[in-house]
Amino acid sequence: MPKGEGNLIAQNRKARYEYSILDTVEAGIVLQGTEIKSIRAGRINLKDGYAGFRGGEIWLYNVHIAPFDKGNQFNHDPLRTRKLLMKKKQIDRLIGESKQSGVTLVPLKVYIKNGFAKVLIGLAKGKKQYDKRESLKRKDQKRQVERALKEHR
Repeated sequence: MPKGEGNLIAQNRKARYEYSILDTVEAGIVLQGTEIKSIRAGRINLKDGYAGFRGGEIWLYNVHIAPFDKGNQFNHDPLRTRKLLMKKKQIDRLIGESKQSGVTLVPLKVYIKNGFAKVLIGLAKGKKQYDKRESLKRKDQKRQVERALKEHR
């Protein structure tokens, strides 16, 4: 199964518009009790999330996981920092590649794989405004071609 495919829960569509994705890597997420229940219910938002390094580990920042409805006092802080689980070799490679200027780590997708929550992290470089316009233009042209082909049949 290719990376990022499984039981897809959430996707960061804005990331592919704002950044050009250079590489992707899959990571597990360290979660507290009710967080996995909220994720399975699809109550997660990746829009403003990013990943960073601290103490030789990778951490996920600013990802909102809504409190579980029936969680009462066992609920968690929705925006808490979460540790990502990766092999040391992968972490070292990402640290080396992210030292380049303008390169950041962005969460692209969250999905369930073999019962565990996984996040697809993208090594991303910010797009300039003209790159964003070019992407929109290309997307619009593709849509017009598909529409013309559909009418032609």
